[in-house]
Amino acid sequence: MTGPAVLLLDAAGPESGALAKAAAARGYAVHAATTPGGYAAYGRELKGLLAGQVLTDLGQPERAGEEITAYARRRGVGAVLTVNEYLTELAALVCAELGLPGNDPARSRAARDKAAMARALAGAGVRTPYTRLAYDDVQLEAVLSDSQVGFPCVIKPVGGAGSAGVTVATGQAEAAAAADAARAVTGMYASVGDPRVLVQAYAAGTEYSVESITQDGATTHLAVTEKRVTGGAHRVETGHSLPTRLPPAIEAAVYQEVDVAIRAVGIRHGASHTEVIVDADGRCTVIEIAARLAAGQIGLLLQYALGLDVWAALLNIALGRPAALTPTADGYATVRFMTSPRAGRLASVCGLPKQGPGVPFVRWRAAIGGPVHEPGVNAHRLGSFVVTGTDAAEVEERADTLLRQVRIHVELPCEGGASQVRPASTSAIAL
Repeated sequence: MTGPAVLLLDAAGPESGALAKAAAARGYAVHAATTPGGYAAYGRELKGLLAGQVLTDLGQPERAGEEITAYARRRGVGAVLTVNEYLTELAALVCAELGLPGNDPARSRAARDKAAMARALAGAGVRTPYTRLAYDDVQLEAVLSDSQVGFPCVIKPVGGAGSAGVTVATGQAEAAAAADAARAVTGMYASVGDPRVLVQAYAAGTEYSVESITQDGATTHLAVTEKRVTGGAHRVETGHSLPTRLPPAIEAAVYQEVDVAIRAVGIRHGASHTEVIVDADGRCTVIEIAARLAAGQIGLLLQYALGLDVWAALLNIALGRPAALTPTADGYATVRFMTSPRAGRLASVCGLPKQGPGVPFVRWRAAIGGPVHEPGVNAHRLGSFVVTGTDAAEVEERADTLLRQVRIHVELPCEGGASQVRPASTSAIAL
């Protein structure tokens, strides 16, 4: 291995795995900071990529930061990165301690704690939903009586991710149950939930995300991603498509809001993923921002549609080197997530797309015989596939056709403890 070593704060997950492979392929020694249990769960391939690991309690960020920093100094680490939602604040602290390119540690909490985020965005003048914070049921009742909140409203945990504990409530009783669900959500490294819940006025419109990379405080917007989202109380993303071509004036307004949001939460180096709503009048509302690359195969979509190597770009930024951010292709890509239309046990699945021309990626992760759920959080998705091409309409039509061909058979319990198998198509949920 040559050059400085690269340290990933937790290397689990597809995005982290891709980053580890990209670093190893470029000759960097790759290290990981994770928990003892986390390392034990790493697959053989990932473990084989690692030159070393520091095992620490990531639920104790102050102690973890000290141990990670000491390890990084011993191993000659020249870049620290994470694509883990829960570790972006720790990454900023470690980078600052080591003098490496990173985000502003004084403001990094605003990219994780959604109450701090709401304050930071509103303070910077970003158009955001009206937001109130409730610590208990008494405060919740007072918040719900605020005429600026109204119904429907969105109730969410302060520190969650992946849509966990997020509910669109349409009435008082539903709101109370939603608050309980939000409080029950624990972060990846937390042992208990947060008693605080956020209540936000509902923003109607079309949902997009903006994928951006910032280096030395200068931001490049890579693409606007259009999202497919389930309706009802729980909004789970069932598809992403990019690049979305918004009318120039609306695109400029979206980018302007996102630029201010990126600065407000202290993002100076690395990726950001900003969720926005564009209403019928073309006005942009920023819902949330994350100081990381988007999950849900969006990194792959950027690669297949625009020829962007986001993994190389993130490595170069973390190493303080120029990043190549100019598209080298002019295509279109979409991902569809396969979900179960009912809860039960997975009996079988058939009709999965075949990987090949125009379908470069297919992934199924649910075990036959294992439990499946109606989509309530992103983690309930069973698999995904990517479709690419040069014509957006053709790509979308092909993806929808392939999705309709997937048949998921779910075993449901019957009275007396027996069971029955009912076939179902993912199109009932995903389209």
